[in-house]
Parts: sequence; structure tokens; C-alpha cells
Amino acid sequence: MKKKGFCALLSVAFLVSAALTGCSYKAPESSSSGGTQQQATTEGQPAQTGTADELKIGLDVDAGTMDPRLSRDTTAARVTDVVFDGLIRLSDKLEAQPALAEKWENPDPTTWVFTLRKGVTFHDGSPFTAEDVKFTYDSLLDPNFKAPYAKLYAPISKVEVVDEQTVKFTLKQPYAPLLSYLDLGIVPKSLAEKDPQAFSSNPVGTGPYKMVKWDKNSKISFEANEQYWGGPAKTKKLTYFIIPDNSTRVSALEAGDVDLVHSPLSPQDIAKIKSNSKFTVKETEGLGYTYLNYNTTNPILSDVKVRQALAHLVDKKLISDSLYAGMDKPGQSPLIPPSWAYDPSITGYSYDPVEAKALFEEAGWKDSNNDGILDKDGKKLTLTLSTHTEDPNRMQTVEFLQNEFTKAGVDAKVSTTEWPTFSANMMAQKFDIALLGWLSLVDPDRAMYGQFQSQSENNYGKYNNPKVDELLDKGRASLDQAERARVYQEVAKIVTDEVAYDVVLYQGYVAMYANNLTGFKEHPKGSLYNLKDVEVKK
Repeated sequence: MKKKGFCALLSVAFLVSAALTGCSYKAPESSSSGGTQQQATTEGQPAQTGTADELKIGLDVDAGTMDPRLSRDTTAARVTDVVFDGLIRLSDKLEAQPALAEKWENPDPTTWVFTLRKGVTFHDGSPFTAEDVKFTYDSLLDPNFKAPYAKLYAPISKVEVVDEQTVKFTLKQPYAPLLSYLDLGIVPKSLAEKDPQAFSSNPVGTGPYKMVKWDKNSKISFEANEQYWGGPAKTKKLTYFIIPDNSTRVSALEAGDVDLVHSPLSPQDIAKIKSNSKFTVKETEGLGYTYLNYNTTNPILSDVKVRQALAHLVDKKLISDSLYAGMDKPGQSPLIPPSWAYDPSITGYSYDPVEAKALFEEAGWKDSNNDGILDKDGKKLTLTLSTHTEDPNRMQTVEFLQNEFTKAGVDAKVSTTEWPTFSANMMAQKFDIALLGWLSLVDPDRAMYGQFQSQSENNYGKYNNPKVDELLDKGRASLDQAERARVYQEVAKIVTDEVAYDVVLYQGYVAMYANNLTGFKEHPKGSLYNLKDVEVKK
């Protein structure tokens, strides 16, 4: 594509995305904000000093549920960060740190014993005990409960209460990534068992903040848990504002209506805030990737040569440079660069329209009608690219890819819907090629097992390769990190060669906030747990 035409496409795409998503946000009604403007003096008195009693965070999508066992979206994870505690907490180096478990021991490869913290209570005042831990994991492993990430915990054979402060996990086989997954929020058995539906909207945890109100698609309000075992949060109130459009969210930051925003963000907004001395921008390598998911149940896409041809039409460097301004880097495979298993030699398919054409022909797709559209057996090569409206970068990307696919003879269409609809369509296989991402990839298992294991609910495209299933199980069972690295590299090569996913970008993580906000520490996982240590100076 010529540079002039490409820029025009970006401009149109951005205007479309803003029109679709930019009207749902309303500024907070309160006149006091956590922004950079000082309070005006009154009758000659100096401006007040101190800290704001409310911390305001701008997020892109609303939560689907508040139950940590059922959450599958980023905002639900951000709620879990502050409302719940897990047995462990992952440090910014992804090391397991004590949380509800004070310590643990691993007497043999399939046994883990956790000693629980004493004197901890849930937000309703009930005591936290080993029974709550057992209930949380028993329900998670119950097939009828349909927890989206249950496969991560499948190697757990049983959870036993030794006494009120001790719980024992017995595994079916050695399971290397277990500790990394035990940051799952522990729920109170008494409430979650009694009325699971009510609990999903009214969460009760042991964390630093209590949720007090959920105005769906608008805001989520919290107040500090004064009895928090780790000490009360520094700011008494916390509010998450749901602002779908990236630029509108940044405008709210500039206006002082919110105090902090973070990824996803638009490159032009990051550059704008960087140039404003009133704000701080923190950038780090993220634990996620953005990918094209191919629905292999689609007869056209069930052909690996078609998927390979399409992969040759994805100019990842141009997408990274021009759409993401280098914020996210060109992707290669499901192994992200921060991972100890990363292998830079697994590169995927280069941008090569000539090779794409040859592969389409090998698969039997030709322009027999001379109308610019490839066809086979009287059927046009028609495919729809889909993504969600909350991320204009992704909307621009699918429109850019639509143009690339069309030039290659694909009857390419675009569908953009709000996240709840998009997510439901993914789970129901109501898509052809979808652009989305995975976050919190703390272990190669997290980046690959749920995505490519043939029976996983998160294997949206229903990719099925028995060899991959076998390798994924092997990677989980080995306690030798070098062996695990070799296993995951083999999986990554297979799924990349077969284009189960086309990893377009390795995600960066960016947080932006006003300079009068102190105490924030970015986390590669995007965790907001440390909001408990944040203050906003008046």
C-alpha cells in the first residue's frame, strides 16, 4: 500500500472507531478530582494540602463477572486484584510471594502443603480458613461449574483440609507451573456456595478494597478494607470508570477526571502525554500477545495452506510501526520474549503476497471469473475479520488487513462488536478470523495449554493436533526447566507452522498518570494490587 493511501485508511479507521465507542463516558459528577489542577483559594486562604480521598482509574471494558473463578476479561482481573487475595501473589519478577499462605513446602513432587495466614477475615467479617481454600479449588475443578481456566488446575487431584490453618494439595503428576497459578482469588464458602449468581455481582474477598457498587458499563466503586491483614489502603475510596474509547479515556486523564489509565492505549495519545510535563508515562515489556485466531471449523480455514497464505499477507512490521508506533513489537510465536522458553528462531511467515498467491493456488483457489475474487468449486473465498470496538488499534488493524486480503483476491469483510458480544461469538465459534489477545502469560503453559489443547474451552478456533496435546501434557509434568523449554519450543513451532494462531504483536504495557499521584508501581502482568499504596496529592 502506498504511504498516502495507508495514512488515509488510518484516519478513516480512527474516526470510525471514535464514533462507535467515544460517546458512552460521562465525566464524574464530583467537582473534586485527582487531576493536576490545584484547588482554588477561598477568601484569601491558601489552597488545601493533603491527599484526595478517592482514587480514579480509567478502564476500557466492563467486567463480565466479579467471581475470580469465572473471570475471563481484564477488568474482572483488575477487580480481583483489589477485592481478593490468592494463596500467593506474583512479584514483578513473577516470583511467588506469600499472600493468604504464609509459607509452603513441597515434600514430594506431587504434594504441596500451605500454612495459612492467621487472623484474616473476609469483608463481611467471617474468618478465612482452609475450608474456603478447599471450596474455591473444588468448585473450580467441578466440570459443571464451567470455569474458563479450569484446565490450568486440572493436574490437582484433591485439596484437603489438614486443620483450619493448613491445606494440602495432592497432584495427579508433577506440575511445574502450579505456584504461578495460585494467585487465584479465594472466595468465602459460606457466600459463594449459598448463591453463586448473587456472588458474581457482589464479590466478597479478603483484599485491600471492598466493592460497594457496580454501575454496569459505567463505573465500579470500592472502599478501603480497614481490617486488611496487609494494612489499610492509603486512599479510602477507589473507582474504576469504564471508558471504552482509548482517546476519550486519555482525555479524562488530561481533564483530571481520572488519575491513571493503562494499556490498551493509542500510540498518538501516548506521544501526547509524554510531551506533557504534568504527567508520567511508564512503559515495560508486557506478558501478552495480540494474535489472529483462525476458526478451523470453517471449511475454508480448515485447509492449512489457506491459513499459511493468509499469514503471508500480514505485514507485522508495518502494523507495529504505523498502527502501534512501536509500542507493541512484531510477533513471531506464542512464546513471548520475557519467557525463559522464548526461541527467536521460530519466526512464522514473512509478509510475501507472491508466496500467498502460490499457496492459494495450491489449495485450489483461483480467480476463474476474472473479477478479482478467488473462487473454488463455484464458491468465493469469503472471510470475515472481527475484533471488538473498545480497542481502536485493533479496529484499524483489521481494516488494514481487509485491504491487504482484498488485494490478494480474498472477499474480505470486517465485523466489529462490543466486547461482550465479541467474546460470546468467540466461545461459540461464530467467527472466521478474529483479532484479540492473551495477557498474564506468566508461564509458557499459560500461553499455550488452554489455547491449543484440543478439549480446552479457550481453544476458540478448535485447533486439534494430538501431538500438540501430548507435548502440552509433557510440558506440565516435567520439573526440569530446560526440558520444558524444549517441549514448548516444539509446540510453538508446530502451531506457528500450522497457523493455529498468527501472533501479530508482542504487547507492551503502558501506564500513564498525573504527577500528583504517588506510590504506583507497574507490574508486567498489569496487576493493580498496589493501588492500595497509591495516593493523590491535592
